Amino acid sequence: MKTSWLSLIASAIILSSITTEVFSADPVNKAIAGVWNLTEIKKLHTGFKFTEGPAVDAEGSVYFADIPNDRIHKTDTSGKLTTFLENSKKCNGLMIDSAGKIIACQGGEGRIIAIDSKTKAITGVATTYNNKPFNSPNDLVLSKEGGVFFTDPKFGEGDTTQDKMAVYYVKAGTVTRLIDNLQRPNGVLLSPDESQLYVLPSGQPEVMVYPIVSPGVLGEARVFCKLEQADPAKPRGGDGLTVDYRGNLYLTAPGLKAIQVVSAEGKLLGLIYFPEAPSNCTFGGKDLRTLFVTAQTSLYTTQMELVGHRFSPPKLKPSVKGSLARR
Repeated sequence: MKTSWLSLIASAIILSSITTEVFSADPVNKAIAGVWNLTEIKKLHTGFKFTEGPAVDAEGSVYFADIPNDRIHKTDTSGKLTTFLENSKKCNGLMIDSAGKIIACQGGEGRIIAIDSKTKAITGVATTYNNKPFNSPNDLVLSKEGGVFFTDPKFGEGDTTQDKMAVYYVKAGTVTRLIDNLQRPNGVLLSPDESQLYVLPSGQPEVMVYPIVSPGVLGEARVFCKLEQADPAKPRGGDGLTVDYRGNLYLTAPGLKAIQVVSAEGKLLGLIYFPEAPSNCTFGGKDLRTLFVTAQTSLYTTQMELVGHRFSPPKLKPSVKGSLARR
């Protein structure tokens, strides 16, 4: 009988791990005063190939991409997982406008698109620069005046379609190249008051910030902060980022399997370590106090003390090229 009871307990543990897995705080984790109080890090969903680009909708549900599997998934506020879009053509960074459309970096097609959340019809937002598709759009942020800032690096093998890796701005189909002197510009985000643009490159520890002089016009760059690196001699840099209502930034540091929390002034507040290397993060849930973290094969959550900032961009106007056939 003793053996059978042990077997039953073991079976129960296995079954429970099929749904939500809970991780105790790693010993190296420390509370970040006023930000994170060592709450549980939960593996909400797993079994993906590489997760990226989380974005929250008006209800608090979160969309995210599984890039190698060519899918966009949705997890609602109850934790239910569904597949929103198949054959996404390597969609990566996502954000949702006030009309509920998912604005996406469609890396496989070298363009920025808008996906209707109900019909899944696709329209172009930015399809070319100098009559050529982009290298592989990676991350984006929507501004309140109706523009989109996005990064266009190139990772892996193959030729680039553009002459440089760059950061762009598009509004009503007009595309402007803003930054072309960073190696692999990756994550991009606005400050809550939209007075500054942050760019998180890969391959360098420095996080850059640019004052916004006027819509789509940037001032002189400066180093905002530096990411901690596992090997300073071989900096890996960062990936994606998000921001809370106070302006604290949450910067992914994949080499450390951590998120680095930095104040609005660029001061390091602390690090939150995860079981897998984070690629990106966003605030979600009904109260915007849950941090959703995409990390390789899984989607993790942890409860924060601060509320995330909600960007409220207007409905975007499509590119002059209009509708794109679904492919």
